[in-house]
Amino acid sequence: MKKIKRLLLKYKEVIMYLIFGVATTLVNWVVYSLLMKTSAVNMTISNAIACFTAVVFAYITNKLFVFESKSWNVAEVWKEVVKFFGARIATGVVEIGGLPLLYYIGVKQSLFGVEGFVAKILVSVIVVILNYVFSKIFVFNKKDK
Repeated sequence: MKKIKRLLLKYKEVIMYLIFGVATTLVNWVVYSLLMKTSAVNMTISNAIACFTAVVFAYITNKLFVFESKSWNVAEVWKEVVKFFGARIATGVVEIGGLPLLYYIGVKQSLFGVEGFVAKILVSVIVVILNYVFSKIFVFNKKDK
């Protein structure tokens, strides 16, 4: 039991990132699915709205629970927000461009009644990995504080 506790403490940040990464991805997928099923908004706009909603959720959860950034100094928070959103814009480009690209090359399989959702999942996996790397190295880097 002590060994498990030690491992959990050692990898707490990664575990928390995975938990909130999954939650962020679910926020993205739910918003995307709802927009695709209930509105006349096209795939690209639905995806962009889903990405933005997920980024706001991700910033809050990453700051508070994953990287435990304690600073509430306005200048520090603003610096984090700009870096976080900048990094997420970069991965958003990957997501917004990657989804129709995968769909175009034939990843059109439906899941949960949404055509092309398998492509959405593949792009999401790539984006989650990139987001962790960017957040760890550039946004919540404790050496910069």
